[in-house]
Amino acid sequence: MTTEQLLQMVKDGKAMSLRRQLSLTAKLSLPAMLAQLSNIVMQYIDASMVGSLGADASASIGLVSTTIWLFGGLCSAIAAGFAVQVAHLVGAKRNDDARSVLRQSLVTCLIVGVVLCLVGVVISDGLPRWLGGHEGINADASRYFLIFALCLPPLIMQILGGAMLRCSGNIKVPAMLNIATCVLDVIFNFLFIFPSRQVTLGGVSILLPGCGLGVTGAALGTAVAEVAVAVVMLYWVCFRSSEIGLRGTRGSFRPTLPVLRRALAIGSPLAVQHVLMCGAQISITRIVAPLGSISIAANAFGITAESLCYMPGYGFSEAATTLVGQSIGAGRKQLTRSFARITVLSGMAIMTVMGVLMYIGAPLMMSLMTPVQEVVELGTRVLRIEAWAEPLFGAAIVCNGVFVGAGDTTVPAVMNLVSMWAVRLTLAALLVGSMGLAGVWLAMCIELCFRGAIFLLRLRYGNWIKLSGTTKKASVPI
Repeated sequence: MTTEQLLQMVKDGKAMSLRRQLSLTAKLSLPAMLAQLSNIVMQYIDASMVGSLGADASASIGLVSTTIWLFGGLCSAIAAGFAVQVAHLVGAKRNDDARSVLRQSLVTCLIVGVVLCLVGVVISDGLPRWLGGHEGINADASRYFLIFALCLPPLIMQILGGAMLRCSGNIKVPAMLNIATCVLDVIFNFLFIFPSRQVTLGGVSILLPGCGLGVTGAALGTAVAEVAVAVVMLYWVCFRSSEIGLRGTRGSFRPTLPVLRRALAIGSPLAVQHVLMCGAQISITRIVAPLGSISIAANAFGITAESLCYMPGYGFSEAATTLVGQSIGAGRKQLTRSFARITVLSGMAIMTVMGVLMYIGAPLMMSLMTPVQEVVELGTRVLRIEAWAEPLFGAAIVCNGVFVGAGDTTVPAVMNLVSMWAVRLTLAALLVGSMGLAGVWLAMCIELCFRGAIFLLRLRYGNWIKLSGTTKKASVPI
């Protein structure tokens, strides 16, 4: 059966065998994992391109990366506040109401994107100094963040479009467009980062054009790729989606209080979580920064390398959000729990395998991104520490996707924050003096194990399934 047919069984209240549940989980997870993989490949290529410019160039991007995650997380949080509503409404077969939520989300997210852009532009000049960077990297770091900030309005629209398509059951199109982002990013990076140069292929000399902009070119390459894909993503969700497309329909784009309240109830805990989690990450960046460019670069490259390991977890997390959201919308509590168990156990199993591969392949993973041997050696050491946390990290990632799909975001946000601030940040501050960067990553490993354990406990014993008003056929004023 196709993905659409299986999702229709969820909406229609038909019995689903375990085989069909597993099949639907795989059909939704695999495209999401491919999209995550393509995104990580893009990060690898970006890192290797910038890494060829030296440790300072890599450190300049690593310095502001946690702040970039902060802004990106805020964009994802506001998008989730609307997308989860759409998942519930589509599951309840209330597609007209889902379209109404989509219209309102477009206006709201655009406004939020512009506000975040202005904030980013204002802080871009002083940000590297606040983070403890040195003069050799601050100028590049500032320009990199400025370009990112200017692209926040299209970025939030791209995130919204992808979230809407996934929550309505269309995983393939966002996955393909994310892959397209990576391909375009590589092309534009080659053009913007490096100067024009002669390359010999099969005895033939070819002139490759380039702008020679270095770190600034890396930011521009990513920005142009994201803007291009944002346009296509919005076109698809608004005019091509069979579930929530707006073609041939009429309705107001003016945000209404019921939809905004629900979006805030879902999205604000996520937003606060992202702010405080990234605040902790920024604090860790300040802990790492005094260790010098080698440690900053090894930390940044290590995070990029590790992302390959947890990529499958986020694939299952996206599938969990869709499956749980639509099952709750259809009023199917037992099916909701079944999909939650399947996605979490699958995510943990595959991330255990990825953790083993990361431990073995850590030297190769680091050497692909930088020719600096000191960075490779330090990065290998910290990756092998982190590998032990991957199974429980997978549990935390997929459980979070389950809870988001259920619209249950407040308690998980508190759990994330307690884990990050009380465990990771405290341990990192205690261990960095005696162990350097390895101490920071040991703190990360311990914290991720703790976080996974408490998320599994909530999944098993917590009251996170609440069948909302969207399961009722009578429309609410949206």
